[in-house]
Amino acid sequence: AVVSTQSTGSIAPLWEREQETLLQEMVDNHLEIRIIKVASIGLNQSHVGQHASDLLPHFKATSKKFGFNVCGEGGEFESLVTDCPLYAYKIQVDKSEKVCHSHDDMAPVWYEKFEAVSLVEKPGLKDLGLRERIGLVSKLGS
Repeated sequence: AVVSTQSTGSIAPLWEREQETLLQEMVDNHLEIRIIKVASIGLNQSHVGQHASDLLPHFKATSKKFGFNVCGEGGEFESLVTDCPLYAYKIQVDKSEKVCHSHDDMAPVWYEKFEAVSLVEKPGLKDLGLRERIGLVSKLGS
């Protein structure tokens, strides 16, 4: 690995965390996680474009049934964080289409092709620096 050949280290604060707890913490902390690709048994076209917060019960059931990783760490899905408390702008998907990459009967691969996106300013955050936004996030958790 690159880290082992250089005079550097790796920081991986989410490594080896219990995945269901981790995803629940992300949802509880207001991360808007959009599913943009699926490639696993138990997932299909209908899940593309949905939010992880809405799919969490399905992810948990699929995990119990098939050993699915609820955070997608085995390539089960790809995601995009479209909003979180640190963002001064929300990423808004204005137009997209679902595209089938592979028609596999067990684990079809679908992805979301973005045709138009925009940034939506979040009131009162644009002029705040990152440290100030982090302070606001800390207050959310209190």
